[in-house]
Amino acid sequence: MQVGVDGRKLPGATTRDPLANLEYAAELGMEGVFFRTVLDVTPELDRAVLKDLRQKADELGIYLELGLAKVNPYAHAEAPEVRELGGGDYRRGMIMMMEAAAEVGCQDLWVATANYKPKLPGYFVFDRFRTDVTWTEQLAATERFLHSLAPAARDLGCHLNLETHEEITSFELLRLVEAVGPDVLGITFDTGNVIARGEDPIAAARRVAPYTRMTHVRDIALLHTDYGIGRMLAPCGEGVIDWPTLLGVLLAEAPGTHLSIENSRDRTVMPMHVYDETWLAAHPDLTTAELAEVFRLTREYERRADAGEVPTTEWLLANPCDEAEQLRFIRQTADHLRSVIADLTGHRGS
Repeated sequence: MQVGVDGRKLPGATTRDPLANLEYAAELGMEGVFFRTVLDVTPELDRAVLKDLRQKADELGIYLELGLAKVNPYAHAEAPEVRELGGGDYRRGMIMMMEAAAEVGCQDLWVATANYKPKLPGYFVFDRFRTDVTWTEQLAATERFLHSLAPAARDLGCHLNLETHEEITSFELLRLVEAVGPDVLGITFDTGNVIARGEDPIAAARRVAPYTRMTHVRDIALLHTDYGIGRMLAPCGEGVIDWPTLLGVLLAEAPGTHLSIENSRDRTVMPMHVYDETWLAAHPDLTTAELAEVFRLTREYERRADAGEVPTTEWLLANPCDEAEQLRFIRQTADHLRSVIADLTGHRGS
């Protein structure tokens, strides 16, 4: 298991070109870079740019991963560049991106279902709770759109790997994978997101691991709030996730999967309205056991914070996630993951 980083979240990423971001990641000791979308590398899908990126990654001896865009048709308007790329056809734009990525050997491709809306109140930050269209309708439209991409994915040998994004449950993702076919769909397992839907990270890992082909890795700080529980992102080892167990699951089910660190750039508190009847009704797969585990993890984080073992949420909220803290997040996470992997496998680097 190699440990890399999300290229979009690298500190100062927008001030460097993609080749420079690869070099910077390697300087930080990263073993790969996960560019969220191929359009982050070249909006025009310039094959020369992509080939140079592939060559540079190979020269540095690091992995290169790419992604596409949102696959929920109700979110397509939020990515007009994909529709423009396809000459007015969003689906065609996606296929053009798949073709370009496949040409440089990137056939495992990130996709997701929606965006987080931090300026909206309460649980409306999640598209799951849109009032103009139900989540059930969004899932049905997503499934239809994925079916429309499946023939091209099969022809190109691509897997579209759905992220465990904040608005969707692992149960729903698995139903999409099975409905469209695990030969073309997989999972991008974001370890810090599943708890947003009230899921136990370890139970979720066991569900998605057989289909996991890409990752975003980060830990979670939790706090009790008047609406239920708040989630903040934390470096691995400074949150509530049991990394030996989680990585043990991935090593058993998806041993070649790269671990791409997605560091935090702010101190957003993501709301989990676990006391709200509407929120609870919107999670028919949620079990009492998993929700109880989330409460236990919240108490455990607060206990460790009181003992000085991890930062208090008050400290986190009072201190900005500046570039120095982002770099610490990346380094701390990489060190922790590598240490756990070494303990699990018995192999330590020199």
